[in-house]
Order: sequence, then C-alpha cells, then structure tokens
Amino acid sequence: MEASAGLPTEDRQQKIVAQILAGNIPDELRALHPVEIQSDSGNTLVIYVTGDYLAVGSSADFVRSPLSLPSALEVTRAWGMLLPTPRMVDSIYAQATLRLSPQPMPPLPEMTSNAYFVRHQELIEAQRNGRGRGALVAGHKKDVVSTERLREMPGRVAIYGWHRAVYDPIQPVSLVHGEHYADYSHGVRLVHPIGLLDGEAVELVTLFRDLTWSQ
Repeated sequence: MEASAGLPTEDRQQKIVAQILAGNIPDELRALHPVEIQSDSGNTLVIYVTGDYLAVGSSADFVRSPLSLPSALEVTRAWGMLLPTPRMVDSIYAQATLRLSPQPMPPLPEMTSNAYFVRHQELIEAQRNGRGRGALVAGHKKDVVSTERLREMPGRVAIYGWHRAVYDPIQPVSLVHGEHYADYSHGVRLVHPIGLLDGEAVELVTLFRDLTWSQ
C-alpha cells in the first residue's frame, strides 16, 4: 500500500491485481464456504463463496483491496470464478458466522486512496478483534455485484450491500459510478461457478438465465 500510494489509480489497480493473481492473499481466502438460497418455489441452491473480500498480504498482515469492475473481472476470469448477485449477498450476510457493522468514513476525494483503504482495514480489524478467522464474514464492505441492470447501463459498476441487519442494506443496487471507480467501502467476494440445485450440480451462469434466480 505504501509503495503504490502515489501512483495513478489504474496503476495501483494493476499492482493489486498482480499481487492477488500471484497468490499474495491471506490463507483464509483459499477456502470456500457453502451458502443456501431458497427459491419461491421451494428449491434449494447451494453456492460456494470466499469467506471474506479479496485482500493482498498474508493472514497476519493484509489489506482488503477494493477493485474496479475491470480489475475484479480480471481476477474472476483468471481464476474461473464469478461475482455475486444481490440475492447472493443477502444470503451470505444472513448465514455469515460473523456479522460486522458498516463503518462509513467521510466522503472525501481521498476515499479512493490507499490511505483510506488502510484506515478502513484498521477499523474493520479493530471491530473484528481477532474473531472469525477462517469463517464466513460479512457486513463490513459493499459488494461489487453482477446484475441484469448492467445490460441497460454498460460501463458502470454495480454496488450493493453494507448490511445493518438481514435483508437491510445501507446501499441498494447502485450503478452511479463508472466501471473504473473503486472506493474504500467496496469489496470483491468470489463465487464458485458450480452450485448444487436440490443436490445436483448446476452451472450458475446457466441457472441465472432464469429470472427466478438472477434477481
């Protein structure tokens, strides 16, 4: 974070992505956690997600690293993963082992800086206080999400979450920002592309063509 602090935004993003793809991530991100989603018709979908948001560093010394949409997609494509939908984000929060409270910081121009990233990391870790190592943790960032609304507004990034309680996010789905925007409050959680629908393996991309699941 210190070494790249003075670089232009795109250069900082490239360095973060390079570190992530090189495997410089906390060990906790190497495991996936099952999360159940129920349809209105009574079907059960189990998805598998990372326990926390993408970060650079070791388990003992790391920073959760906000990514622009192009940067997030570079990681998902390289690792064969997906971004969550808003519905997934709700279910992840509802079933999280550890729920943390959102901690907004002043909305200043510096909110996209490394200094803000690091300060928010410190606030999260102080609240976590050593709890939830290796567990499913949620509530501390807004999610970069996949949504059908992006088809109507290409070139934007979709953000959702920062839950105060189950199904009560501070941030409804927003496409206000351009796709290259990322501030301290954003987080990228990865989803495995294969889930279990009533016990049978299913490709999530195919399943989400059905509006029952894609919302």
